[in-house]
Amino acid sequence: MLGLKLPTDPRWVNIVEKNIEDILTDHAYCEQKAASTAISLIVGFPEYTELVQEMIALVKEEISHFKMVHDRILDNGWTLGRDRKDDYVLKLITFFPKGGSRTTQLVHRLLYAALIEARSCERFRLLSEELEDKELAEFYRKLMVSEANHYTMFLGFARQYGDRKEVDKKWQDLLDFEADIMKYLGKKETIHG
Repeated sequence: MLGLKLPTDPRWVNIVEKNIEDILTDHAYCEQKAASTAISLIVGFPEYTELVQEMIALVKEEISHFKMVHDRILDNGWTLGRDRKDDYVLKLITFFPKGGSRTTQLVHRLLYAALIEARSCERFRLLSEELEDKELAEFYRKLMVSEANHYTMFLGFARQYGDRKEVDKKWQDLLDFEADIMKYLGKKETIHG
């Protein structure tokens, strides 16, 4: 369904289980960055009314997810740690060249967002199926459904605003690039890394 070319190594869950505090901190920041991405799309492309409306709803949803993760951190007696760079995203966003028309820039940003959401969904599915902590597994199962909806929304907007054939080619090329990135990740207690 997600179209990812390289699945996460299931052993990644073992790393997560030994570092729950770290994964929750990283996850909290992922939700915050997702809200920020939605806000930046509103600011950068206000003339796309349908997109703006969906991004308003997304900001609310992502911030509510941030609160859910933050509450889980607090419930464990921890505090939110500091944000760390996301190697996955930093590598991913080098794929498309900078510049181009506003529409091209928008399509590229939407494709990046779709892929980040797809990978998050895949990781959440893995956590929902493999974590020994059943309450935490259920938490990730619920979030997995949201991430799948976000992935399809971003991809749908990219196809709506760009040339469908060209967008689909870019999407497949980006999926190939992401698979190469993933060969070197999956060894850290981060959502994407």
